[in-house]
Amino acid sequence: MNALIRSSLTALMLTLSSLSAQAATAQKVCVYDMLGAAGDLFSMTKDYVLAMQKFGANITLKGYTDERQAAEDYRAGQCDGVITTAFRARQFNRTSGAIDTLGATTIVRDGKIDMPGSYEVVRKLIQTYASPAARALMVEGEHEVGGILPLGAAYPMVHDRRINTVEALVGKRIASFDHDKAQAIMIKRIGAVPVSADITTFANKFNSGLLDMVASPTIAYKPLELYRGLGESGAIVRFPLMILTYQMIFNKTRFPEGMGEVSRTYWLSQFDRALQFIKQADNSVPPTTWSELSAENAYKYSLMLRESRIDIAQQGVYDKRGLKVIKRVRCNVNPGDPECSTKSEEEWRQ
Repeated sequence: MNALIRSSLTALMLTLSSLSAQAATAQKVCVYDMLGAAGDLFSMTKDYVLAMQKFGANITLKGYTDERQAAEDYRAGQCDGVITTAFRARQFNRTSGAIDTLGATTIVRDGKIDMPGSYEVVRKLIQTYASPAARALMVEGEHEVGGILPLGAAYPMVHDRRINTVEALVGKRIASFDHDKAQAIMIKRIGAVPVSADITTFANKFNSGLLDMVASPTIAYKPLELYRGLGESGAIVRFPLMILTYQMIFNKTRFPEGMGEVSRTYWLSQFDRALQFIKQADNSVPPTTWSELSAENAYKYSLMLRESRIDIAQQGVYDKRGLKVIKRVRCNVNPGDPECSTKSEEEWRQ
């Protein structure tokens, strides 16, 4: 009997020791999703958790509807990883954060916006950064990029569809996110007025008439009721100022060795799934709400974004190394663009 008790106690202690070790290695990932735990990204992240169990990760999730709080909780060590937009992730890795820069992934062919081509630039960038050769670029100190996923094109949404040229933007009030200095610089550059906003306030300001224009992906169109700001005279201009991404950042000291490469490869495999959500959101916008740019104005917008991007990079706001990588990919997708015969964004030294 005593032997049986000792054996049972030993088994119990081993079990408790095992559970304790598992608890000690558990990771908490904070996830920003506009709809919190009910959103598509949060749902995708649940599948990610299951997939990463095979590689020794024991992840729990916490949903946020305020990305600022999610990023701050990660920085404070309350989360071992965070998934948020590149605007917030950029503070942890400037190179991957460069994807979400003005016009960096926008493809214009023969005066027309090439959306498949633009998303192909994003896909190839994510492939590039998921490769083993890019690991050094994906690590800054203890922070490692665990994956990148497209969130959707940021389209100009205006309360008056006559605002469809660069010149028409002069004097207009445009939302400028506090945590992205580049937005205010670009807005001032074209003679418009930057109005301070963030992800939690821009929709209300637009819907209440305090803003003439916001830039937003269509996934926000219904949840944030942006159709109220558009009204009967507004429009969504079919020109991607940039293609936004979600990015996962994690503290590499708190995850299994080699987790970064596995994680980045996993999120790359989810690209088409994310693209389906984006297409569904685009298709949810009534056809009459869209406004098409003329070839002349598409070229002007493209040139404006390129010049702004280069100027902002020279001011140290954008990561030059990241922009060099993006230009190579952009010219691989659209080699006929005149910019591909120039040295702009290639001759910089990081």
